[in-house]
Amino acid sequence: MSSIRLVAQTREIPPVEDLLAHTSAVSPLAWLRRGEGIVAAGDGTAAVLRVAAGSGRVRSAVIADAWREIVAQAEIDDEVRLAGSGLVGFGALAFDEDSSADSVLLVPQTVIGLRDGRSWITRIRMADDADFAPLPEPAPHGPHWAGRVGPGAQTPQGYQDAVRRALDEIDSGAYSKVVLARDLTGTVPGDADLRRLVRALSTGYPDTWAFAVDGLIGASPETLVTAHERTVTARVLAGTAARGADPAEDHIASAALASSAKDLAEHRYAVQSVLAALEPHTGALDADADPFVLELPNLFHLATDVEGRLSDGASSLDLVGAMHPTAAVAGTPTDAAVEAIRRIEPFDRGRYAGPVGWIDAAGDGEWAIALRCAQFGEAPDGASGARRVTAYAGAGIVAGSEPESELLETRVKFRPLVDALA
Repeated sequence: MSSIRLVAQTREIPPVEDLLAHTSAVSPLAWLRRGEGIVAAGDGTAAVLRVAAGSGRVRSAVIADAWREIVAQAEIDDEVRLAGSGLVGFGALAFDEDSSADSVLLVPQTVIGLRDGRSWITRIRMADDADFAPLPEPAPHGPHWAGRVGPGAQTPQGYQDAVRRALDEIDSGAYSKVVLARDLTGTVPGDADLRRLVRALSTGYPDTWAFAVDGLIGASPETLVTAHERTVTARVLAGTAARGADPAEDHIASAALASSAKDLAEHRYAVQSVLAALEPHTGALDADADPFVLELPNLFHLATDVEGRLSDGASSLDLVGAMHPTAAVAGTPTDAAVEAIRRIEPFDRGRYAGPVGWIDAAGDGEWAIALRCAQFGEAPDGASGARRVTAYAGAGIVAGSEPESELLETRVKFRPLVDALA
């Protein structure tokens, strides 16, 4: 059994209007959508689970089992009982089991939440501690700042060459689809208040999951899986088109995406992979017969919603392990696509396109795929230093893909983060 014994106490408080004011400026921990969500108040942690490559097991399974042990020994007093209240952990997992990046689950000392107009505070401590940590005071946002990013390990020309290589391998029958990414690297000021970036993403793209976990910050439109009171949902996104300059161009772009044989084929791969992963754990699993066009401020996606009922005792982290990586972020067949990504991409993805989200004591939670995101390095000791940042964006490559179009798609996907950094 785990040696981590926690005590968690949740109480309702007056509605909190600005959740981000309560979290750390240097290392924010947040999960937001449409102005609601949960944040860690301050930067204190009650427990940290980190799993590196080479553990011999799938990392999400290691964390899921460790979390079950922690919950089994925890004392939980939750008077609120809303999604995100009680004992919770924030997670960010590596895309590839071979990645040098850790997969992590962080349990804060203090969590503040807002859902359905109600707010709460959860305080968490080790069972051996005499009392909870002092409540951190909310802090006003620091001054505005700007970051700059440019081509990373994969240049624009290199990306097009990578797409051509993938197309040759698709033609040879090695796989049907592969998702290839490229990176942008740069720096931000060492004293940058990263809450400003989270705020810009959450307000500019309110229908996405805006997240900040262990230096990974982004705004994902793609739900990997949610679980609440045995109901399981997922949203599959695959197939993308840039928005037009006016409503007429928007209509043309949306209609072209909805009728694109290439994009519809890519989307079917993604939906089938999600259904196959969820089916062993669910009953009455339903998916839309046809995708709908999801409208975001900068682009359109083909989207399909999936819903089912849990038929076993799987937690949201167990479902994450069963589903990741989906065809939407890896390809089809999965093993061949992941191997192609390792060969073709000239960098380690880290947590880009990996699962990010939270889990509670019941095993419920909300998990997205870490897209439209950047990983920030450790903050320097002094404010005069710079902090490294790497952003990522990718596109699905199938037969009929065009290198120039796929490069343009990554540029469109980079825009939310690049604009927010600037």
